[in-house]
Amino acid sequence: MSARVRSVCAAAVALTLATAVAGPLAVATPQPPGESSAVRPDRPPETSATALLAQLQTLYRQTEEATEAYKTTEVELKRREAEEKKLSASLSKARAALAQSRDDAGRLAREQYQGSSQLSSYVRLLLARDPQSALDQRHVLDRAAGERQAAMTRLARGEQQAADLARASRQALDEQQALAKRQQQAKDDVERRLKEVEQLLAGLSAEQLAELTRLEQQGMDKAQQSLLASGVLSTTRAPSPEGDRALAYAVEQIGKPYVWGAEGPESYDCSGLTSQAWAHAGRPIPRTSQEQWAELPHIPLTALRPGDLVVYFPTATHVAMYLGGGLVVQAPRPGARVKVSPIAANPLLGAVRPDPAADPLPWYRPPKLPEGATEGMDTGYSAEAEPN
Repeated sequence: MSARVRSVCAAAVALTLATAVAGPLAVATPQPPGESSAVRPDRPPETSATALLAQLQTLYRQTEEATEAYKTTEVELKRREAEEKKLSASLSKARAALAQSRDDAGRLAREQYQGSSQLSSYVRLLLARDPQSALDQRHVLDRAAGERQAAMTRLARGEQQAADLARASRQALDEQQALAKRQQQAKDDVERRLKEVEQLLAGLSAEQLAELTRLEQQGMDKAQQSLLASGVLSTTRAPSPEGDRALAYAVEQIGKPYVWGAEGPESYDCSGLTSQAWAHAGRPIPRTSQEQWAELPHIPLTALRPGDLVVYFPTATHVAMYLGGGLVVQAPRPGARVKVSPIAANPLLGAVRPDPAADPLPWYRPPKLPEGATEGMDTGYSAEAEPN
């Protein structure tokens, strides 16, 4: 599946320098419920290149949203599995303690039964040789009674604890199974979205792919120029020591393929790259871009420093790492590879900093980029490609 997507997208990259073709492009239009959204040869509706680009970008965004849903469920499933494992261990301990309490209660009951034909404790007190012996014997009797009461209390508490843990364990197992089902549904959704992208691209000619690439690049260049002209990125800053290490790791991954849900070391998706980079720097961060946006401290774009994370789209479904100079390192999308892109390659939502309390380095040398680090397709975005 992904191999075909990569091959088709690679064809679009190779055709970036091809001559743009004017005129309408044949693409798929929305189908009635239950029908495939693939391009159909017997139904060749016509639409503009900008509308086609908007459709393609929408599919990519929907794919990333579905990917985020899958990763979020996967993270939660791992948490629930760990919780269920702890509950199972606690249940085993509680059952062992309960068995011990029952043994203690049974032993005391047997001792009480075996001593039932002997003289009562009061008679033994009356026959004691002296008052001190009587007091000592009474103390022993009281202690024995206390032990019996404590054993019964432990037994009752152990039974309640075992019952509570058994219910919690069953509930955790049920939730784990429900999450596994949701995870499979999210995975199926991602695969379906990727199939739609594949079908759309496969139905286009080489000239159409080249025109889409040109339009996408045009929109990205316009957004990048506007952002740089605003002056928000005019200040050059040094990263923190951890940010420097995270950025160095991200740069080392340049050239590796984007694979949805992947977190290295051979391939990455967008948040797989950023989370692994910061983990290797010694500061673990949330796995998904939405969690990174929700849980990490926000910073203004005017305060960006290398290593910070730049988050995209209104629902925070894409993330990249700031390199400096208006550039980011990112895993763009299926069919692309980890690369250096303009910061405005996608519509910006904001930025977050994993280590807000860390001081910047006293001096900084940016990492050396490998050859071809900026080559290849960016996610891109053209405001003109948005449907009216």
